[in-house]
Amino acid sequence: MTTHTTAEPPQPPGPPWNPPVTVPAQPLPYHRLALTTGNHRWWRPLAGTLVVLVGAILVVLVLLIGSEIAGAVLDRPHDADGNLIWGGTGETAMALLSLALCLPVVLLAARWVQRRPAGTVSSVAGGLRWRWLGLCLAVALPVSAVSLGISMLLPEQDDSLAELTWAGLSPFLLGLATVCLLVPFQAAAEEYVFRGWLLQAVGAWCRSPWFAVTPQAVLFATAHGWGTPWGFADLVVFGLVMGLLTVRTGGLEAAIALHVLNNLLAMGLMSAIAGGLDSEETAADMNWMMVAVDVPMVALYAAVVLWLARRRGLRASTG
Repeated sequence: MTTHTTAEPPQPPGPPWNPPVTVPAQPLPYHRLALTTGNHRWWRPLAGTLVVLVGAILVVLVLLIGSEIAGAVLDRPHDADGNLIWGGTGETAMALLSLALCLPVVLLAARWVQRRPAGTVSSVAGGLRWRWLGLCLAVALPVSAVSLGISMLLPEQDDSLAELTWAGLSPFLLGLATVCLLVPFQAAAEEYVFRGWLLQAVGAWCRSPWFAVTPQAVLFATAHGWGTPWGFADLVVFGLVMGLLTVRTGGLEAAIALHVLNNLLAMGLMSAIAGGLDSEETAADMNWMMVAVDVPMVALYAAVVLWLARRRGLRASTG
């Protein structure tokens, strides 16, 4: 008897967006996930980092061009230097959006340059572990709230600051909506760039997690600008703790949760203050008293998250 088979239709050229993960012989920790598919070459992390940098610059340029076009259409005023005036909320939205759009740039670099599934930047599971992220958010909320509350009770060292006044209901609601909509993506994008891409780029060459964690922490602090030595040190500590937490838990969820809640609460509060979103002050401008509050709270958060990860048997490597 002759058996007839139906020929399969030809497949479109090019790799799929998320090809199956080729599990290596040995389990890989998070910082080594650039080696997931066996396509690693020594130059790929360097090329990918260049792609991320150029992509971030292009994102800013596109937003600036779009802003100029929108400003011309809406007939927005300009300042003495010829810059468009969008107000505190508008300029905050532009800044947050420019950072948020770096997230797809990182995922594209992982997929196109390193030839690995984009989800391996998220975790050892090949994507964000949403239940674990939700649990980390539940831990981060009280930690961030207590840290912000204590910092508000500290004596203000700058006597030149004007007395804080209520922004008004409409400006507050507009600013709060902007913050709630964009901050989660902005904070997550920063984690994907620093604790994700940069940590794994160095980890592709180094087995030790310390070698992978340290450079991204310094670069994270540098990216926030130079304010005070205390602020710089606080950002380095945050980067180190979040980097180690990412390696120990096998993903970005814990770092994303704390970063999102820190920024949401702080910027949400600033939206309630007249001119609060106009401020150019960042975490880099912390004084020593705020650092003395922030560092123990970050350490407490990390300790609780690691305890929960052990209790849940959270997988920190592939396989």
